[in-house]
Amino acid sequence: MQMMRPLGALSVSALIAMSSASAQGERFRVGRLLCFGGARVGALVGSTQSLRCEFYRRGSTTRYIYDGRIQRVGLDLGVTGVGALSWAVLARNSGIGRGSLHGSYVGISSHVALGPGLGANVLIGGSRRSIVLQPLSLERSIGVNLAATVTRLTLSERGGRRSPSPR
Repeated sequence: MQMMRPLGALSVSALIAMSSASAQGERFRVGRLLCFGGARVGALVGSTQSLRCEFYRRGSTTRYIYDGRIQRVGLDLGVTGVGALSWAVLARNSGIGRGSLHGSYVGISSHVALGPGLGANVLIGGSRRSIVLQPLSLERSIGVNLAATVTRLTLSERGGRRSPSPR
């Protein structure tokens, strides 16, 4: 029963974040966030994974580096190898730069893998919940996994910017 309390609290937070974001007005694409993580082992109640993330601002060759941590709570069974996540970054204005993505994002995730796998993540947050990580991200991995979770992604700036990016 105690395991259900964090899941319930995180679920309520995710729903509130998503409803308040849609009520706050129109957003437009300001860039792309790419995150790379190591192997992940899902337990029945969730998993935690460290990430290295790069934000590419739209129309610029500058990239900003973030350390990330993604925590999943809910059904998360299986093992996946090194994976990559990609989000379009949406904001209310184009004033996105160094440190703008710092903060926590909550939402829901699903993932299926039997060999190659795909996943989807809906996350909202950042500074004053002003950033939306694309309503649907792509997650690519290899392994055996089934997950339907409430997800929290925490980003912290690492070393500022590097320019130009080696796309």
